[in-house]
Amino acid sequence: MARTTDSDLHPQELRVLVAVADTGTFSAAAGTLGTTQSAVSHSVRGSERKIGAVLFERGRAGARPTPAGERVVAHARRVLRLLDVLTAEARDAARPDTARGELRIAAFRSAALHLLPDVLGRLRARHPGIEPRVRIVRELGRGTAGEVADGKADLAIATLGGSVPLPPGLVTGELIEEPYALVHAAGHRSPRSLPLVDWAENCGSGTRDWWAAQDWIPKATVEAEDDGAVLSLVSGGHGMAIMPALSLVGAPDSVAITDLGPRRPTRRIGYVTTTELAASAVVRALVRELRAAAPVVRASPAARPDPLVRGKWHTVQGS
Repeated sequence: MARTTDSDLHPQELRVLVAVADTGTFSAAAGTLGTTQSAVSHSVRGSERKIGAVLFERGRAGARPTPAGERVVAHARRVLRLLDVLTAEARDAARPDTARGELRIAAFRSAALHLLPDVLGRLRARHPGIEPRVRIVRELGRGTAGEVADGKADLAIATLGGSVPLPPGLVTGELIEEPYALVHAAGHRSPRSLPLVDWAENCGSGTRDWWAAQDWIPKATVEAEDDGAVLSLVSGGHGMAIMPALSLVGAPDSVAITDLGPRRPTRRIGYVTTTELAASAVVRALVRELRAAAPVVRASPAARPDPLVRGKWHTVQGS
């Protein structure tokens, strides 16, 4: 049997590192853990000695993880989560179809609003022992996938194929490929003449080439916080927008959705988890429900007629 050595980090040492990173100070971490500041300081120094690297920069403002510390804390979160899963699944080993316990989900706004509610409803009905925890994360930079890589989420709903590569140790599965459409106030005779309303999360690398080739799209003159604000501005006649289908679920009747033609851009949406958690009962249960929901989302229309323009479907020509 393998034995632990003096260089091994123990679970409590990992919890101390995570607490310091989360709270920003040794004293706050001590309060979270129910111990003393000196005990936290001693534990961190011991972990740094075992690893052979400085994990936190100490200063008057508190303690900030160094680059090495960020990596160690991310691994610590993932290891601690695996210990939780190990315990829960060992208790339920006699019931292989049982999935229970906390399930941490990171999702960007439109996925959290329009995809997850039905999925979580079915998940709860089939597995009442699962306790979902959902965090909405902006899909910028490392986005929702970064939450999984950092050990803050078990599974993320993410856009796939973006300009930022996925961190190592993650697995993905594609769920839907949603089209973009031109969105404008219903009844407007020349939507292309309107100013462009946009938000920072909108244009990933998958749409950049298409976007750059469209000489009819002006530079955005109105920047909104999120897709909900964009839709509100468009509905009020303040501009046009180019938005993915999931952001348009439940769009008001005052908005017309115009198809962008056969070469329209699309956005790939899928799930991201770790190689270790992909086999866990709670993650597998969620993935099953996500896959079951995907055909329903794909069947949603990408365009709808403008009720104030002869009730016909529109297609932007020359796209």
